[in-house]
Amino acid sequence: MTATSPAVPAKRAPYSAEANDTALPIGWEMFVFGLAILSIANMFIVLLAPLVVVDDVVLTVDVVLSLVFLADFFARLRQARDKRLYFVQGLGWLDLISCVPFLRLARLVRIGRVIRKLRAEGGLRRTLAALGAARASSSLMLVVFVAILMWEFGSLAMLAVESRAENGNIKTASDALWYSLVTMSTVGYGDRFPVTNLGRVIGAVIIIVGVGLFGTITGFLANAFLAPRSEPAPEAVPEADVEAMAPAVTAPPVDAEEAPEPAYP
Repeated sequence: MTATSPAVPAKRAPYSAEANDTALPIGWEMFVFGLAILSIANMFIVLLAPLVVVDDVVLTVDVVLSLVFLADFFARLRQARDKRLYFVQGLGWLDLISCVPFLRLARLVRIGRVIRKLRAEGGLRRTLAALGAARASSSLMLVVFVAILMWEFGSLAMLAVESRAENGNIKTASDALWYSLVTMSTVGYGDRFPVTNLGRVIGAVIIIVGVGLFGTITGFLANAFLAPRSEPAPEAVPEADVEAMAPAVTAPPVDAEEAPEPAYP
């Protein structure tokens, strides 16, 4: 009687976002990657400039980033084949926790996910090629990312310059954020405006960048709604099927009486 060796449990394969179908388009992945880096940088901004007005600007922008991260979490959860696997082994619970503005360190998981994806896809060169293939959506994500950067840092710059002016009217974080937003959107209510020369230079930069950004977004949306839909190209028919569909061509029967007599030398 031979002793049987105990069965060795199968080794579990490492979690893969692609295998669980939680990978989103490359343009969106890079957009979330940039926002995660921005949120980590905001931590150091608050530490290096411990002012109430700076904290208010960073916190307001971080609330907007948290809404984007929350949408990203639900998009991955909805797309995942195994939602429990994504939430536990795929660190989806950290994605959910990172949506809280005060838990920015958990957003390092999003940065690590994109870095692993870049390595899996063959490095930066192939990633740039993938972004070029999806040029329209990638450009839109880039424009929105630059708009968020301009909104935050334009507000911080304007607040740093105008809050010291005696007759200035941009004194609080809400004033600076409101001015940057209406200026970038080319609305310009005029209730808040810079009074110093440096503040006017900063305002001019915000205007020029804002016109380009919102012009790009408007053009993308107009093209998405008005462009004609391209019809799929007809499938190529295999050669064997073409021969089968073609009618058989046969020579007409020759009557024996009409057949020419063979010529003899």
